[in-house]
Amino acid sequence: MIAVTAATGHLGHLVVDSLVERGVAPERIVAAVRTPAKAADLAERGVVVREADYSRPETLATALAGVDVLLLVSGSEVGQRVQQHANVVEAARAAGVRHLVYTSAPQATTSALVLAPEHKATEELVAASGLPATILRNGWYTENYLGAVEQARETGVVLGSVGEGLVASASRKDYAEAAAVVLAAAEADPAFEGGVHELSGDVAWDHPYLAATVGEIVGREVVYQDVTPEVHAQILLDAGLDEGTAGFVVALDGNTRDGLLAATSGELSRLLGRPTTPLAEGLRAAVGVASAA
Repeated sequence: MIAVTAATGHLGHLVVDSLVERGVAPERIVAAVRTPAKAADLAERGVVVREADYSRPETLATALAGVDVLLLVSGSEVGQRVQQHANVVEAARAAGVRHLVYTSAPQATTSALVLAPEHKATEELVAASGLPATILRNGWYTENYLGAVEQARETGVVLGSVGEGLVASASRKDYAEAAAVVLAAAEADPAFEGGVHELSGDVAWDHPYLAATVGEIVGREVVYQDVTPEVHAQILLDAGLDEGTAGFVVALDGNTRDGLLAATSGELSRLLGRPTTPLAEGLRAAVGVASAA
């Protein structure tokens, strides 16, 4: 069986969808979720739904019983993720899971990316567990710019402090499909050796291009306004963000400015067997989903 954690989340749900689309029988898929009631749509399709809370190890043993291949979708609670992930890795080892797949961050073990440390620690936990594993170092998601679309719809401006930094984004569906490819391969072949995959979009774009693309979507002229990190932080504070969140956003823009999200390895498109989703197509789809929600 294949288990997918956080299967009611944006990425996890898409992974389950992709597995079914690839011909994996729903009854061979375990949706391991914090709140099973939120997975009713998956249960209706025949997917096995089990409670699995990263912070409650007692739920994990039951959730992973009989599972051969596990996708550990990284948690969203920054600062708590290392312990949460450790709980899942230990439960997987104890349950006899034979292959673990983890969604990490670009160049997690060496990068200065503000998001990297917890992923680095998790990769080290996975390595120490002795479990055969595949590390999917997911790059930036196009959907991360939905906020920029809404900002630009109102103001005609995409604002940031990225300078000339490039971003090789891909759609969340691209990353989900890649995970499904790996999971299906690992289930089919007990000797599957996954390794580490640096995943990103095929094209690295700059923020003036993002602004022009957003302008096409919202139907008005949109420009990119670049400001200093200090000015950016103050604008965010004035908009009501707390200091921690504002600092995090500015740090991410600094990482972008330094080129940490610009790599175009081609590994994602190779796994998919097709080009990654272009920025405009991915943003239009994301806006459509958000509007329908």
